[in-house]
Amino acid sequence: MSHKETLLEKIRERKAKVGVVGIGYVGLPLAVEFARAGFHVLGVDVNAAKVEKLNSGQSYIPDIPSKTISELVGKELLSATTDYGALAEVDAISICVPTPLRKTKDPDMSYIIYAADEIAKIAHPGMLIVLESTTYPGTTEELILPRMVRNGLNVGQDVFVAFSPERIDPGNKVYGVRNTPKVIGGITESCREVACALYSTAIERVIPVSSTATAEMVKLLENTFRAVNIGLVNEMAIMCDKLGVDVWEVIDAASTKPFGFMPFYPGPGLGGHCIPIDPLYLSWKLKALNYNARFIELASEINTSMPVYVIGKVADALNDDGKPIRGSKIAVLGVAYKRDIDDVRESPALDIIHLLEQKGADVSYHDPYVPSVRLEDGRVMESVELSDEWLSEADCVVIVTDHTSYDWQRIVDKSHLIVDTRNATKGVEGAARVVKL
Repeated sequence: MSHKETLLEKIRERKAKVGVVGIGYVGLPLAVEFARAGFHVLGVDVNAAKVEKLNSGQSYIPDIPSKTISELVGKELLSATTDYGALAEVDAISICVPTPLRKTKDPDMSYIIYAADEIAKIAHPGMLIVLESTTYPGTTEELILPRMVRNGLNVGQDVFVAFSPERIDPGNKVYGVRNTPKVIGGITESCREVACALYSTAIERVIPVSSTATAEMVKLLENTFRAVNIGLVNEMAIMCDKLGVDVWEVIDAASTKPFGFMPFYPGPGLGGHCIPIDPLYLSWKLKALNYNARFIELASEINTSMPVYVIGKVADALNDDGKPIRGSKIAVLGVAYKRDIDDVRESPALDIIHLLEQKGADVSYHDPYVPSVRLEDGRVMESVELSDEWLSEADCVVIVTDHTSYDWQRIVDKSHLIVDTRNATKGVEGAARVVKL
């Protein structure tokens, strides 16, 4: 049999061994689904603490219960290591490493390149390599493919290379890895066929597309769509504020239209590893082709300026009370980038805290999911107790993340002044003066 037929048979019979490189927010849920589908899964990560936790049956991702990890580890379907060499024994590898932006806003490909170089050392005939990390169109062909064929392996015959963008939404109680459709593009038709065969064992629906570049572009369109529309509604919030109109009421009313409108909501800024970053991969790539992605650049400009706008709202609110920011006690509610998760990557709360401290405010925060956070200057700030005293002693409470566990009635009752960036206090009456975004 050919290498393709052998691999497909291994996949059908659940005899294929699967490796997942990078077992964080993206890689761990994927590894769990492959293990649930009956494959022996090996996670590889440079973070020894994650590896140790997983091997002891503990989860470090809120969306994955430790009971699930413990059961899969106990059945010997899931394990982890820091040794890339252990991947020599697997038949398929999914690469789920970070792809951050440098401060110059160009993509940092170092994690992908390192992973690809290590995998290339052990790549063998009959192996499937799938990149899942979000990146610019062309990455799979430019960075992954050349490394996998260095040792005389033929793509589509000996080794199979594909791209399938991750679609993880941390904290989503409805859609996870299994029931979120999976887009898959291969370097060749055989590559796509093998990748689709593997992923369809663990995911309810796979969506094959014509190429890896198409699959890469799909993810960028998804998140650019969100970034641009969030930028639009953030600017709408600023315009409504200048016109003396409640933007939240406007959105609620517009949402009653049964066609042609999809509600997006303003906020203190974008967070997470996808929406603030992914569109800029596309913008960066197009600059090399002498094209300016104007929607992306404008949306990024508006969204990244929102923390500054929030500080302006805080300053104005305090000024109405006859107080300056300098010396005022500011209580920040929530530092995770969105509700009910512990992820602070690119969180606007970090910028808001930094800007408030720059202006001399005495800042503290509470977040039930984030016990401590590292600030821009390297300091570690600890979450304080959400007490009546903390709320009442604050000159201003700034709602940055609207965790569902917060008792908004209590918060409004015990606070003097609130700047609400999420409309979390909608319909709540109490002692506090509430200033909306």
